[in-house]
Amino acid sequence: MLRIFRLPLHREFSRMKLHNNTIRGVHQALDAIFEQGQYADKVIERTLKSNPKWGARDRSFIAETTYEMVRWWRLITYLSPSNDYWDLFGTYWLMQGNALPPWEEFERLNAEKIKGKFESLKNPAILESIPDWLEEIGKKELGELWQAEIQSLNEEAEVVLRVNTLKTTRERLKNQLAADGIQTYIVKGYPDALVLEERQNVFRNPAFKEGLFEVQDASSQLVAAALAVEPGMRVIDACAGAGGKSLHLAALMENKGKVISMDVEEWKLQQAKLRARRNGVSIFEPKLIEGSKTIKRLKESADRLLLDVPCSGLGVLRRNPDTKWKLSPESIEKVQQTQQELLQTYPSMLKPGGQMVYATCSILPSENELQVKKFLESEAGKEFQLIEETKVLAQESGFDGFYIARLLKK
Repeated sequence: MLRIFRLPLHREFSRMKLHNNTIRGVHQALDAIFEQGQYADKVIERTLKSNPKWGARDRSFIAETTYEMVRWWRLITYLSPSNDYWDLFGTYWLMQGNALPPWEEFERLNAEKIKGKFESLKNPAILESIPDWLEEIGKKELGELWQAEIQSLNEEAEVVLRVNTLKTTRERLKNQLAADGIQTYIVKGYPDALVLEERQNVFRNPAFKEGLFEVQDASSQLVAAALAVEPGMRVIDACAGAGGKSLHLAALMENKGKVISMDVEEWKLQQAKLRARRNGVSIFEPKLIEGSKTIKRLKESADRLLLDVPCSGLGVLRRNPDTKWKLSPESIEKVQQTQQELLQTYPSMLKPGGQMVYATCSILPSENELQVKKFLESEAGKEFQLIEETKVLAQESGFDGFYIARLLKK
C-alpha cells in the first residue's frame, strides 16, 4: 500500500466511499484558493454553506481534504500526472494509502509510478511542500532547527480552547463538554487551555454560545499572560484584530479596569465587540486607529501595552497552510518594516514604569528578537529594557510557533 506522508492522515476517511459531488466540492474550494487567491478558511465556510444537504461526515471530508491538499500542494502537483483536479485529488488519495474507485476520472493514475517518483525525490522544498525561497530563508535564519520545525508546521493543528474564567472554571467546562460527548485534555503550563481529543465543530455547542470558551491556540494564550496584568489596570491592545487576546486580558483582569482594543480595521473591532458581549466582558472599549493623532492622544496613558504586530504568520502554518502560497520575500520584508514602524511609535502610549509585550506568530528571528534589538538601540527605545523573551517553536511545544518579548519602560 502506497503511503507517502509521515503519518496516516484522516484514517476515518480511508474506509469512506468516495462520492462525485463531495470531490467536486473539494475541486471548487481548491479553485477559489489557488486560481482566485481567496483565503482557505473563508472558501471552506462558503463551500459548505453552498450545499446544506451534505451530512456532517461529508462536510468534514471536504474541509479536511481541502486543507491537507493545500498543505501538500507543491508535493501533490509534482507527483500528479497533470494539474487536472481529478488527477490531483487522486494523487493525494493514493499518497495516503487509500484505494481509488475504478472511475474513468482516475484512469491516468498509476500508484507505482507516483511511488517511484516520490522515492527518487531529493529536493527538500518539494518534499516539505514549500516554496524554494522559504526553504532558503528558513535554513538561513533557523539553521539546524529548520528541518524539524517545518516538519512540525506541516502537521495538522490541534483544536485548543481557552476557558473564559469570567464565567466558568477549566474543570467545570471540561466536565460540561464531556457530557456533550466532547472529550478534552489538559496540558501542563497552559492554565486556561483545554485540547480536543478529536477534531470537531465546537461552535455549535451551547457552551460556546454562552461564552464559556473561545478557540485559541495554546501558544497564543501565552501572550496575554506575559503582560502580567492586574485588576484595575488600564491596558491597550494596540493591534487587536478581532479581539481574542483582548478578551483573554479582560479575563485575567477579572473584568476590572479597562481594555482598549485598537485596530485600523473597523469591521474587526465590530467582531470583537460581539465576542466581548458573548464573553460577558464589560471593560472592553474598541477604538479605531484613524492615524497618528489617535496614538498621540493616548500618550503615556496605559499601564500595559500589547503589540501583537502584523507578521508573516509562519508560526501558524498548521492552521493556515495557504499562507505559504500567498507570502513572498518581498511581503515579509514589507511586514518587517511595518513591525519596526509600530515599535517606533506605539510605545509612546505606555506610562513610565509600565510594561509592554511585543509578540508575533512568526518563527523568524528577523521578525522577532532582531526587531526588538533594533528598537532598543534606537532613540525611541532608549527608555526601555528587555525583561524576558520567549521563543516558542512548534517542534518543542506541539503548538503554534510564537515569539513574546516583555519590556519595561523605565
